[in-house]
Amino acid sequence: MDAEVIVVGAGPTGLMLAGELALAGVRVRIVERRDSPQRHSRALTLHPRSVEVLDQRGLAGTFLSQGKPVPGWHFAGLPTRLNFAALDGRHGYTLFLAQAQTERLLTEWVRGLGVPISRGAAVTGVSQDADGVAVTVGDTVLRAMYAVGCDGGRSVVREAAGIEFPGTDETLTGLLGDFAVVDASTLGRAESGGVLAVPLGDGTTRFVAVDPQRMREPSSTPVTLDEFRASLLRVCGTDFGVAEPRWLSRFGNATRLAARYRAGRVLLAGDAAHIHFPAAGQGLNTGLQDAANLGWKLAAAVHGWAPDGLLDTYHDERHPVGAAVTANTEVQTLLLELTLVGQYERPATALRTLLDDLLGIDVVNRRIAGAVSALDTRYGTSAEPLIGARMPDVALTSHASVYELLRGGSFALLTLTNAGPATGEVANWAGRVVLGATSAGSHPALAGVTEILVRPDGHVAWLSRDDQPASERTNALTVWAGEPASSTVKTTRGG
Repeated sequence: MDAEVIVVGAGPTGLMLAGELALAGVRVRIVERRDSPQRHSRALTLHPRSVEVLDQRGLAGTFLSQGKPVPGWHFAGLPTRLNFAALDGRHGYTLFLAQAQTERLLTEWVRGLGVPISRGAAVTGVSQDADGVAVTVGDTVLRAMYAVGCDGGRSVVREAAGIEFPGTDETLTGLLGDFAVVDASTLGRAESGGVLAVPLGDGTTRFVAVDPQRMREPSSTPVTLDEFRASLLRVCGTDFGVAEPRWLSRFGNATRLAARYRAGRVLLAGDAAHIHFPAAGQGLNTGLQDAANLGWKLAAAVHGWAPDGLLDTYHDERHPVGAAVTANTEVQTLLLELTLVGQYERPATALRTLLDDLLGIDVVNRRIAGAVSALDTRYGTSAEPLIGARMPDVALTSHASVYELLRGGSFALLTLTNAGPATGEVANWAGRVVLGATSAGSHPALAGVTEILVRPDGHVAWLSRDDQPASERTNALTVWAGEPASSTVKTTRGG
């Protein structure tokens, strides 16, 4: 085979997934239709959970050195900001970093892990059989055990796999432009006019605007400098002196969610699985977190130790997240559209005022901030609130923190008592599980917990308390990390 996994698409999602697979010892290859990396950046933000995912792989410091942390964020452009700093996490901010930079840093990471990237390689077909997949690139057919489509909203992989992509077509579009020349003295008028103006750090300033007179123009219509200036003038009363555009684009609110994230040996992640209006900057982040969830599961399937049903949990866990993101972006877009449509201006303004007042209530702010930041993402429905949730990044006796212990991409079994870990037993999962220890007092959520099994993506798989038998540990390790090397005992996956 040409690789064990072929990743189609070298955007942030494809790069993150390839790095996760390579870290787990999978032979992975990326094929990308573009001849060179993207120069322009639609996305500009990495939200708290994405920064945590990078931190779990030892990459956060590099990204932080290139970006700018912003403590507050917005929902639907409402004046009251979401307070990420009030959430339970080490990275309570949005990191302002252009997508092109994110892709460059992830590319350096995956190249360091030995992942080949074939550019100018447009995929024209994907088929599968009992033994693997065939990915057609020009006159070449590449073979692998699995293929993952990270090739955007018009995914060739998704269409070839016959996966439906239900949703709604665009009804509203906005303008995006990066300009080398602006009148900096006028930038303070942008926010009051509902325009986003962001210095990108490379001598350009990004403007994002929705003009009521142009918001029905199809996203396929080219944008001109004259149109952009006229729209800014109508919306804000000034064109901000914009000149020398480096990139002009139009974006729409088409919203779709793949019916399935997996069809046999073909899987989807990122925009190939979900598209939506870029409200609150969630798209790229959702794709990175798709990759973190899928990578270790797909690696387990490749290496042959994946427990029954493990790979199917990728859809089970991430499809609801995609549904939640597309739903909240539709809400934000509707609020924007109602405000712009003249006949609804007064009730829309009253609704926005009401919602802004609600955001001033701490519990409401935390609820929406948790959703947008993805810090409240929890998998499954266990009665134990920690199971399926993010593991707090507490200090360990053997490592600086949980995230440092996770950097090799393995499970982590943590002991919270003086008894110490079951080293002999865990040796049967050597290479899949690493050991650590902390104290129950290191975090309020750990009160009464004696052991905890953390997945490679940083979510809690299992925990024990004083009244649970030790045999539960063996069952949990087998359900999540596969059969031990010396055992043929079969178990079934619980809730």
